[in-house]
Amino acid sequence: MNAKQIVMTIALGCAINAGAQQTELLTPERLWEMGRIGSAVFSPDGKLLYSVTHYSKKQNRGTSRIWEQQPDGTRRQVAQGGSPAYLPDGRVAFLRGGNLYVGQADGSSAAAIAEGVDGFLFSPDGSRVILVRMVPMHGSIAAKEADLPEASGMVINDLMYKHWDHYVSEVPHPFVADYDGAGLTNERDILDGEPFECPMEPFGGVEQLAWSPDGKTIAYTCRKKTGRDYAISTDSDIYLYDVAGKRTVRNLCKDEAHNTKTYNTDFARSLEHQQVNRDASFPGYDQDPQFSPDGRYVAWLSMERDGYESDRLRLCVFDLKTGKHRFVTESFESGVDKFVWAADSKTLYFCGVWHGRTNVYRTDIDGNVAQLTDDVADYSVCGLSADGKQLLLKRHSMQYPDDLYALSVETTRRAHHDLRPIAQRLTEVNAGIYSTLAVGDVRERWVKTTDGKDMLCWVIYPPQFDPSKKYPALLFCEGGPQSPVSQFWSYRWNFQIMAANGYIIIAPNRRGLPGFGMEWLEAISGDYTGQCMQDYLSAIDDLCKERYVDADRLGAVGASFGGFSVYWLAGHHDGRFKALIAHDGIYNAQQQYVETEEMWFPNWDLGSAPWLKAADGQMQKAYRESPHLYVDKWTAPILCIHGQRDFRIEYTQAESAFTAARMRGLDAQLLLFPDENHWVLKPQNGILWQRTFFRFLDKYLK
Repeated sequence: MNAKQIVMTIALGCAINAGAQQTELLTPERLWEMGRIGSAVFSPDGKLLYSVTHYSKKQNRGTSRIWEQQPDGTRRQVAQGGSPAYLPDGRVAFLRGGNLYVGQADGSSAAAIAEGVDGFLFSPDGSRVILVRMVPMHGSIAAKEADLPEASGMVINDLMYKHWDHYVSEVPHPFVADYDGAGLTNERDILDGEPFECPMEPFGGVEQLAWSPDGKTIAYTCRKKTGRDYAISTDSDIYLYDVAGKRTVRNLCKDEAHNTKTYNTDFARSLEHQQVNRDASFPGYDQDPQFSPDGRYVAWLSMERDGYESDRLRLCVFDLKTGKHRFVTESFESGVDKFVWAADSKTLYFCGVWHGRTNVYRTDIDGNVAQLTDDVADYSVCGLSADGKQLLLKRHSMQYPDDLYALSVETTRRAHHDLRPIAQRLTEVNAGIYSTLAVGDVRERWVKTTDGKDMLCWVIYPPQFDPSKKYPALLFCEGGPQSPVSQFWSYRWNFQIMAANGYIIIAPNRRGLPGFGMEWLEAISGDYTGQCMQDYLSAIDDLCKERYVDADRLGAVGASFGGFSVYWLAGHHDGRFKALIAHDGIYNAQQQYVETEEMWFPNWDLGSAPWLKAADGQMQKAYRESPHLYVDKWTAPILCIHGQRDFRIEYTQAESAFTAARMRGLDAQLLLFPDENHWVLKPQNGILWQRTFFRFLDKYLK
């Protein structure tokens, strides 16, 4: 990158330029007007290609546009679409409306070369392309009767008949086709005849597939299980597919010396778990393979234990020459997010969370890890420049949404004060909005817990905060239950809009969150109602020591496990809270076990099935201390929110909690979204969510 590029010191609130004109408060409408950066890639000659999605309240949908930016910062719109990529000949490929287009770099002469595509990945030389398509699958759900085409009934024969927000009548498969620069030929299904999915649902994309540098081999991620076996296991593997031979030739996660099935006794936490056969090696999630530039190695993200979806993601490197693997991030006691190989095929760059921040790190194949950025922000690796000198990154914080940055991989720590490299900011997608927007301050606060530990909390203050005034405060309860409270930016659980509405927010990194070591992370497994709940109360009690916090106007809010937390705190807060909001939370843990779809989750997190007793002959703790058993102690008004397409936690949980509150005579409100899943994705629904959220809080806390 040259001197004309914008260079910014990465610091808390770096993107915000103070000024008297910044007086506008963030509203739901303004939040939904913000541009959202999608995928991004460098061109061979240093240009930047990226997509931005803008949402229309009136049209109730989003539109994605692709931009090409020169090294000097000038940019032009290339096309309407998403998932942009450069081809070796300089042309641009992208998706629009489920079709794959290829056109000139300026967006001209774009033509569709494939229909019905959910993702794509061109080979290094551009002569072949992987296409992700949906194919029919009648495993758990039987095929329709031929003479009853209008019958809506589904005959269900096994588990995993539903997943996340849909019924499983089709699954994604990767196809590979030859490409001559004009059209596709010789298309074939890599998983032809196999009833498995690749990429893995519900969130997997083309990052779960990779081309070898010579274009002869494809590495792909697959959990080769269906039905009940799928529902209770996270055991996915990395496979190699020989393109010329048209067949899968190797499972890199199978220890050839122990190519038998065995029981994993370390995982046998219940009789349900002991009934599961699993591989002797790599029994957990293995995903997102990448070949080294010289083709000798394949790296991927690997979890150690089956059924534990929040296990630490380790970076595994497999030597195709020797057949040996090694884990190269063991000295980093947290999980690896996105990663990319360096040009030397001996170094990898990755992002990972530590102490509420997601920074950039480097490791070599011997496992020597070094931190490259030290920022109060969250980074994600997008890729590497063609010359191997620049990392392309996304960055966001609790004050500012995603923008793109470049980090020189040749920069070393500076001699003075041990400062780490400074990233160069490449985009300012929402500069127009932020030119007038007043932004609240974010500060870290360390709180002493009831068992004497130090807990990191983030405190977000209203814009133009006045410490001489009294403010209502909110306790934010994180979901996951093992998702980090790092410097995240959300378009629903947005701390800046809460602060703009006059609330101080405390967001604790309570027990069960990554970035503080494995003991802290795993303290929540099987103990949803234990120390993590005391951590919540420690956080809000500590904040109330400040004279500017009104202890008589406190609220607790959260989604998913955060919703469970709110339902549990409703019966255990000893009058602290005057308003509660639970989104997509578990109200009845006993019912949750037989309602959810990914059964490995309650098996691990809740301890076992409700009918399998603990060592003392009782139900597991998670069931005997379920929030629904403490409704007689509920005293505070509560708003229950849920999406009716949420198959992870069924909407009946919110309906039951609302009914219980009303039958207790409490003020309560229920917000149901018939067309939303575990999230809220449509603009008008999102704005309704925000309006309902603040109307409810304001009624009881202002």
